[in-house]
Amino acid sequence: MQESVGQLLTGDAQPLLLLLLANLFLFLFATWIVDLIGGSNDPDQVASRSFRINLMRVLNFLAIAIIGITLLTGSDGIINNFLVKSLLALVIAYVGLISSQLLSRVIRMRYGRRIQSQGSQRIADTYASRALSISAGVFISIVVLISIVRLFGFDDLLEAGGVIGFIGVFLALTQGAWAPDIISGLVILNTRMFDERDVVKLGDGADAILARVHRTRAFHTELLNLVDNHRIMIRNSRIRDYTVHNLSKFATAKGLRESLRFKIGYNVPPQRVHLLFSNVFEKACEENQIPFEQQYEPEVRLQDAGDHAAEWSFHYYTKDADTIVKQRQMFRELVLDVAGDMGIDLSTPVSITTVDGQAGQSVERKLTLHNDDRQA
Repeated sequence: MQESVGQLLTGDAQPLLLLLLANLFLFLFATWIVDLIGGSNDPDQVASRSFRINLMRVLNFLAIAIIGITLLTGSDGIINNFLVKSLLALVIAYVGLISSQLLSRVIRMRYGRRIQSQGSQRIADTYASRALSISAGVFISIVVLISIVRLFGFDDLLEAGGVIGFIGVFLALTQGAWAPDIISGLVILNTRMFDERDVVKLGDGADAILARVHRTRAFHTELLNLVDNHRIMIRNSRIRDYTVHNLSKFATAKGLRESLRFKIGYNVPPQRVHLLFSNVFEKACEENQIPFEQQYEPEVRLQDAGDHAAEWSFHYYTKDADTIVKQRQMFRELVLDVAGDMGIDLSTPVSITTVDGQAGQSVERKLTLHNDDRQA
């Protein structure tokens, strides 16, 4: 094959001119080719799309430069032979790149999952598509590397102590940095502990993260924080260390059972507390501004009886997990409004016990102070 290419170079430049025109065409229409192969209109793929376009154009530019130098020099010998091999190496790399992107596209279309995102339909990765894409990419990369090494005649580098062995040792030494995230990403996709656009809570307590899943990638997962409205990137291996609460997947058909807690003084009898939350529920249904399940009656329970006040919990059902922060805020505002109309103080009182001793006897007096009393 190398001899035939050398003969074409020395005898006739027409094949090189055709190859030059082909690379010019590929250079000019790299954007169209990437869009055709990628087939994704997702705006979040802009950076990856630009990288693929620039990489293809760099390979085309190098091929054009080598062809131009070959046509200008037109000389035989070592330089000409090296230029021909370099050109063939670029062709092999270019074909490998196109093949990898095209195969990933076919695998994603066959084994991916179609979802609606920002008004358009796109294909999201699944366990099968991600695993097959990684395997195909690794296989094509190995084939391209071996082909280029053999093209330049460096067969010794393919031995255990050569470049393949070096790459194997390098991957083995660095597997702690990349392997856990890739494996965790595959586990997340396989178990489907959450899907894209699911609302999840990572962790427990005050440090819990409430977010919507945006994308699960090879090394990390992108989340959209629902509280602060910003994007979060967390390593896949770290996500598995969290307690993951998927708020978009319900245990019953009623939906997500959301609870709000309020501390109310003991001077308010339980009947008035139940009436308070009943009025709140009715007002929420009348205004119809909070997205919750109105067909299910609210649940009011005594959560705790503390030293100063009783803690009551107000439970309602919702299937709109995306607006859960807004729901909590609007319900709390309604409770405050209705409580003010009913004359119920939602401030947590403070109880003070005084002891008076007279003639060896002690009399306990328990005083409950509210905000007005404290200010006085």
